[in-house]
Amino acid sequence: MKHEPAAANAALVERSLRAVWHPCTQMKAHERFPLIPVVEARGCWLTDAGGRRYLDAVSSWWVNLFGHGEPRIVHAVKAQLDRLEHVLLAGFTHEPVIQLSERLGALTGGALGHAFYASDGASATEIALKMSTHYWRNCGRPGKNRFLCLAGGYHGETLGALAVTDVPLFRDAYEPLLRAAATLPSPDWRGAAPGEDAAAVAQRAALALEQHLEAHAASTAAIIVEPLVQCAGGMAMHHPGYLARVRALCDRFEVHFIADEIAVGFGRTGTLFAHEQAGVRPDLLCLSKGITGGFLPLSVVLSSDALYAAFYDDHTARGFLHSHSYTGNPLACAAALAVLDIFRDDHVIAANRARAQAFDALTGPLREDGRVRHFRRSGMIWAFDVAGAPPGFARRYAEAALAEGALIRPLGETVYFMPPYVMEAGEFALLVRAARRALDTALEA
Repeated sequence: MKHEPAAANAALVERSLRAVWHPCTQMKAHERFPLIPVVEARGCWLTDAGGRRYLDAVSSWWVNLFGHGEPRIVHAVKAQLDRLEHVLLAGFTHEPVIQLSERLGALTGGALGHAFYASDGASATEIALKMSTHYWRNCGRPGKNRFLCLAGGYHGETLGALAVTDVPLFRDAYEPLLRAAATLPSPDWRGAAPGEDAAAVAQRAALALEQHLEAHAASTAAIIVEPLVQCAGGMAMHHPGYLARVRALCDRFEVHFIADEIAVGFGRTGTLFAHEQAGVRPDLLCLSKGITGGFLPLSVVLSSDALYAAFYDDHTARGFLHSHSYTGNPLACAAALAVLDIFRDDHVIAANRARAQAFDALTGPLREDGRVRHFRRSGMIWAFDVAGAPPGFARRYAEAALAEGALIRPLGETVYFMPPYVMEAGEFALLVRAARRALDTALEA
């Protein structure tokens, strides 16, 4: 089933195809699958130029935590716009970035009290990798400059981030430009051998890490991990025990633990930060996406006192010489502060737990479908794999879902929901129905 845009959309589609190079897209595909021009969005719904609405089941690439147009964030950005829209953060500072840094540090119990800002998740990954290797250089151990990542992991598409990403679709074309990291087994519980549970899979993956570090700790700067859910690699979920073992091994072998919570931070897995479920803290924490509720680009890397102290010196070359023109933008910081206010005032973590349990009761038609395997949930993320998915399944499914009025973008054979936290039970029930009907259409002979 192919989605046909309304006549009112046609002019916008033509202009966009002529002038805009869209991300993560084979542009020629839009000869068959037309773009959808969105002109308005409220709550969980997107509206195109022809007036048709789509239920946003993926929070517009996992960023709109509280839906579209959340009035408290709107007010915060407007109020900040009247005072200060931007100022360089080199040699200057401002109240929103100070407040945000203080509050983020406090949310880690003070363990990660130093905030370095950028504009997107891949940049946060780059910053964390550079901080780690520069730290070891400043400590007189420049040989510790290699990185570890996990099979199926994704950390962004800049060159440093791709070097620790194990998704061939994104990585292969740029392989000659990359300084490859060592890729270790994922704790993904779907890889369980007969008789193993999720905890056993996590333990087996941790043993592989231990064996690697026994041989290569002297050259290893850091390991980067997506805590609890490896998102872009197919919503691979793992037991929190893996994170506890990573923390212990990093301490034992003097290796930094980088937690990439760009996608899974801010309540997505059921706690404010995913690593909290293991009772540990990383050395470096990467955050982005939901930090501003989807309103403005912002990312941050939070670091420990010990790491920060290695850069504090009279010599400029020992400082962290990395910058972005829009680092710590006041408007983005104001949006992020409003997001933190909403978490506090609306008791979002507790509300999400109740919401997720209620939504689970609505997923029966998918759980019981014989074509579905590995149905799983972590906090406010639902995912399942499709047995025998044919080539081109993801595109066919996405198009079929749009025809049913839902924005769902499968990752290969994995279908997932990452809805805004304001989705109501009736909307989630609609989403389940659309997902089931799209499965029928996408698997038609």
